Amino acid sequence: MKQQVLKALANPPQLFYVPYTLAVINFAAQFLIFIILYIIGIFILGIDKVNTYLNPLYFLLSVCFVHMILARFTKRDAQLGQILVAKLRLLKEKIPRRLIG
Repeated sequence: MKQQVLKALANPPQLFYVPYTLAVINFAAQFLIFIILYIIGIFILGIDKVNTYLNPLYFLLSVCFVHMILARFTKRDAQLGQILVAKLRLLKEKIPRRLIG
């Protein structure tokens, strides 16, 4: 029984070689940035020019590029997603920075 628990902790669930939490955070952040840029572009440039300048392909390329970077970093440290979630939880609870570091 201990072996299964240790194996689950050592190998977090992954989505294309990136821990699931980091992959979801990456996609959500990139999607929000794209939507915000699209809405700002509509107000500044108008709908016709936004459709020509702001292509959804750029969004997909940036998601893939950042996903590859995350896969590279998580190859060295498989627990990177869990570390990030734990640090975010500490920041929400307003724990002093010297304990977070």
